[in-house]
Amino acid sequence: MKTQIAFLREFLRNPGAVGAIAPSSPSLAREMVRQAGVLQARTIVEFGPGTGAFTREIVKQAVPEARFLAIERNPTLARILQQELPSVRVCHDSVENLGAILHREGIGQVDCILSGLPWAAFSEQLQDRLLEEACRNLAPRGRFVTFAYLQGLLLPAGRRFARKIRRKFAHTEKSPVVWRNLPPAFVYRCQR
Repeated sequence: MKTQIAFLREFLRNPGAVGAIAPSSPSLAREMVRQAGVLQARTIVEFGPGTGAFTREIVKQAVPEARFLAIERNPTLARILQQELPSVRVCHDSVENLGAILHREGIGQVDCILSGLPWAAFSEQLQDRLLEEACRNLAPRGRFVTFAYLQGLLLPAGRRFARKIRRKFAHTEKSPVVWRNLPPAFVYRCQR
């Protein structure tokens, strides 16, 4: 309950950075982790873990020898996540610094990136910078997964983002709709 209250408080403070009024559901978390191929990954990065909906599922499914970093820009959410999941390496930083973070952690390219960032709330320039950083640090055949809300397909920003990731990645697919999420969502699986 503490994490849900913190999530809502941070949303009210900065809705463009948090992007949702409630954390993602366990159903969406399972679909994100499945689409990312976490079971086969040796290096995993999570963009914008928030209160850890996806993080907890990654921890459950990742192999013990996998390296896992969660990058959270919001200091309150980063602190809460680190307290609740002390085994996870939480980096309080911006995804724009992914290359430097990986270098500092002694990690080369990563096998999968799971993103909980609110892409539709970002400017096109910020989207481009973050996606470029993801592509630059993703291993060949690596996977980048993110989600979008179903109603986002009706909005110009959602359609623009869908076109953008199709241009950035060699292969992009959409999952079936995850109805057990508020609001319903789907997962984009992108591969280099």
